[in-house]
Amino acid sequence: MQALLFIVDTLWSLYLGVYLVRFLMQLVRANFRSPVADAIVKLTNPLILPLRKVLPPIGKIDTATIVAILLLTAGKVAALRLIAGVAMPTPIGWLYLLTVDVVTSLLWVIFWCLVLQALISLLTQGARTVVTELLESICEPVLRPFRRYIPSLVGGFDLSYLWATIAIQALIILINTSLPFKF
Repeated sequence: MQALLFIVDTLWSLYLGVYLVRFLMQLVRANFRSPVADAIVKLTNPLILPLRKVLPPIGKIDTATIVAILLLTAGKVAALRLIAGVAMPTPIGWLYLLTVDVVTSLLWVIFWCLVLQALISLLTQGARTVVTELLESICEPVLRPFRRYIPSLVGGFDLSYLWATIAIQALIILINTSLPFKF
């Protein structure tokens, strides 16, 4: 049972992560003319395009992507509860669970973007690729407040990644430990 819960949760979370990356790309106005962005768009279009026909964007917020994220999260919560044999929540419970799951999933996506960006910048030593440009566009708004207060060390070693990932992990722990119940 635990193995099945793990597999379903992991696969569903990975697919949800692709939608969250697309949402972040739209939010930060990332370059959509790259092979990586194209793959993300192709993976998410089957759900987003039909929703976009009935849900127009509000400013720079793509409501179709947000609804797709909420639908996927609701599906994940329902699937995990069915597998675990747990009753479905009340409407308020659904709202609570969806909010918590979307926020923690978004924090995890940002965390992994920061980790990947830090590793790539250490390994490639300044080389620009489509992946680094995409990660940079997502990570820079998160790193900016930390860079304001944390100077780079000798040799340009940037500690803002470390402090940003610590802050994100602290937020995830805070959210998860304050939950009265999970999934």
